[in-house]
Amino acid sequence: MLNNSITAHTGVDTDSPKSIPGCEVSADMSGLHLMEPQIEDTYDGDQIELAERHSLRRVAGLSTELTDVTEVEYRQLRLERVVLVGVWAGGTLSEAENSLAELAALAETAGSHVLDGLIQRRAQPDPATFIGRGKVFEVTDAVDVGGADTVICDGELSPSQLRNLEEEVGVKVVDRTALILDIFAQHAKSREGKAQVELAQLEYLMPRLRGWGQTLSRQAGGRAGGQGGGVGLRGPGETKLETDRRRIRTRIARLRRDIAGMQAARDTKRSSRKRHGVPSVAIAGYTNAGKSSLLNRLTGAGVLVEDALFATLDPTTRRARTGDGREYTMSDTVGFVSHLPHQLVEAFRSTLEEVSDADLIVHVVDGSHADPFVQVRAVREVMADVGADTIPELLVVNKIDAADPDSLMIMRNELSNAVFVSARTGDGVDKLRQAIEQELPRPAVGLRVVVPYVRGDLVSRVRSRGEVHHTDHRDDGTYMDVRVDEALAAELEPFVLHER
Repeated sequence: MLNNSITAHTGVDTDSPKSIPGCEVSADMSGLHLMEPQIEDTYDGDQIELAERHSLRRVAGLSTELTDVTEVEYRQLRLERVVLVGVWAGGTLSEAENSLAELAALAETAGSHVLDGLIQRRAQPDPATFIGRGKVFEVTDAVDVGGADTVICDGELSPSQLRNLEEEVGVKVVDRTALILDIFAQHAKSREGKAQVELAQLEYLMPRLRGWGQTLSRQAGGRAGGQGGGVGLRGPGETKLETDRRRIRTRIARLRRDIAGMQAARDTKRSSRKRHGVPSVAIAGYTNAGKSSLLNRLTGAGVLVEDALFATLDPTTRRARTGDGREYTMSDTVGFVSHLPHQLVEAFRSTLEEVSDADLIVHVVDGSHADPFVQVRAVREVMADVGADTIPELLVVNKIDAADPDSLMIMRNELSNAVFVSARTGDGVDKLRQAIEQELPRPAVGLRVVVPYVRGDLVSRVRSRGEVHHTDHRDDGTYMDVRVDEALAAELEPFVLHER
């Protein structure tokens, strides 16, 4: 009987199993493992979305295997009882173990029950089956003993690797990319989010589309290849596989047009904020680093918070104010992960532009993670891909209440410019607010004006969009020493006080 912790096997020696720390999984034999949200002493809103998400979890034992791929846009994954497989091709053993532990967390988030995990030490993945021949036999044994129905590989497999490994182990094989896409499909809520996920899934599926059984190898010319078709209507015709590829290409083209239209609406809102001189702050970071909790703590947004990977897909934007009354926006964005599928980066490019167009990026790091520095590198790689690497960055180490004290000391030394907070307890949040206010861009134009009392609307806009250094009430109006953006400065021009 296999234990319920992931075992790392290096090389071909299987006599000395090694447990991966922090990767224990539930022994619940129902096939479902839900990460129960911890009861906190803070208010994160009503969390109605979280209750709805938990009420719609998949039921173990119900197959989503399709007999005909044209019945839906893409093939759903069946993830219930799984065995994990990784290849340690570089770096340290600790990094390989952390990667497989993250894969286990991804699998559980997708609704699966992890039975076992294997790591093979190789210079590079096997071009035919991803893992070597000897390790294939070990994986097959683990599948047979545990009754697994799926093998998940820690990497993106080529179509031939998927097909060959599936034939060898006798169960469905899924790679890391397909697993992440499946989680995104479960968590997408908005129309734009659903369209982006479907586009990424179809682009991933296209080169991997193949026949299950004989359903996609049928050929028909005219009326079923000569079954009453008559002269001129007999022939090989178009295979079922070709038909499905053509329909998927058509669907991809339509999704791209729809997303482009949605992006235009998003651009309009973003340009409106910029036109009114409202600075924008984007909260970015590794998945499950606590970005949504931090947004709730800073703005009282009440957005969904869940102890799960990729809980947030649809960006949420809320208004906030500095201590001196200036308005700015804060946006919660989709989390990143190591080896984020390029299909997702492309499909979610319009959403990620919330990051690339921001005035300040609050980069949130999970301080309780086994290797937070890997998280920092992974997030900065994705930000470079979307052109956000030149935007000012404020590094924030979250979850300090759950972090190891020794690790926390190392992070304080290595990340000396970072702000250390706990979104759960509120520790350090006031210091974070001050740091954000200091990093926000300052209005460009300094003015001294006397605004007539009948223009109270103009005074209100100055207070919300600019910096007010001094104010006084005079007989002829409100005297203000301010810094404002250029658009507002033009409106204030008639009331500028010209000193002699």
